[in-house]
Amino acid sequence: MITDSFDNRSPAKISPQRNESAPKADAVILTFSHVIEKYVTENYECEKIGDLYMAHGSTPVFLMNYHGRKYGFYRTWVGAPACAATVEEVLSVLNTDKVIHFGGAGCLNKEIARGKVMIPTEAYRDEGTSYHYAPASDYITVRNSGVVAAFMRENGIPYVLGKTWTTDAFYRETLNNFEKRKADGCISVEMEGAAVQAVCDFRGLELYMFFTGGDLLDAPEWTQRREKDQVRHTQHDSGHFEIALALAEYAAGK
Repeated sequence: MITDSFDNRSPAKISPQRNESAPKADAVILTFSHVIEKYVTENYECEKIGDLYMAHGSTPVFLMNYHGRKYGFYRTWVGAPACAATVEEVLSVLNTDKVIHFGGAGCLNKEIARGKVMIPTEAYRDEGTSYHYAPASDYITVRNSGVVAAFMRENGIPYVLGKTWTTDAFYRETLNNFEKRKADGCISVEMEGAAVQAVCDFRGLELYMFFTGGDLLDAPEWTQRREKDQVRHTQHDSGHFEIALALAEYAAGK
C-alpha cells in the first residue's frame, strides 16, 4: 500500500545530484505562472543559468540580483510529482537551502476575504509523492508557516492561516470530501503543497509557502471568482511575485 512506501533504509535507484559548485543563491523562488515568468525576466536583472527538462520540454532557471543578494527563479510544473521533481533537480543548477513556493489555490471557506493570502500550517496528504519522502500520516506540518505569517504581519499584508488540502485529483474534489476537509480546518485546496514540504524536509531545505485565493468551492456551485483575462488578485498578479521576493529577502536574513 502507498502508506508503506517510505523507505529510508535503502538507496534510491535514481538519485538527483546536488551540485555544491553551482552558483550560490540565497533562496530560490518557484512560480507556476508563465505570466509571472515573463514579468520577472522583463523587469529584473536575470541571467539564465540552466534548464530543467521533462518529456514535454524544458524550463529555464534564472539567477537574479536584487538588493545585493542573489535569488534563483523558475517556473515549475503543476501537480505534486512534477513540481517536487523540479525542487530535487534545481539543486543541480543552483546551490541554495531555502525555497519560496507560491501559487494559486482553491478557497474552501467563503468567509475568507478576497485579497488575503493564505498561509498553510499543515497539508493533508491526498497525493502520492509525499509518502515516498516521509512516514505515513494524514497531515504534514508546514514548518515555517509562523515565519511567513510574521513576515506578512510586519509588512502589513493581509493573510489568513489554516490547513491546506493537497490532492492529485482536482476533478474528484467531491462534495463529501470537501465537507470533511473543511470541517477539519482546511481553508485551501491545491496540488503540490504536501509533496514540496515532504521533499524539503527530506533534503534539509527550508520551505516558505503561501497561496493566492483562486476559485471558490464553498458555494452551491463552483465559481472561478475571476473575470475573463483577469490578472489582479490571481496567481498571475505581479504583486504576488513582489511578495514572494520580499519574503525571500526576509528568509535569507534568518
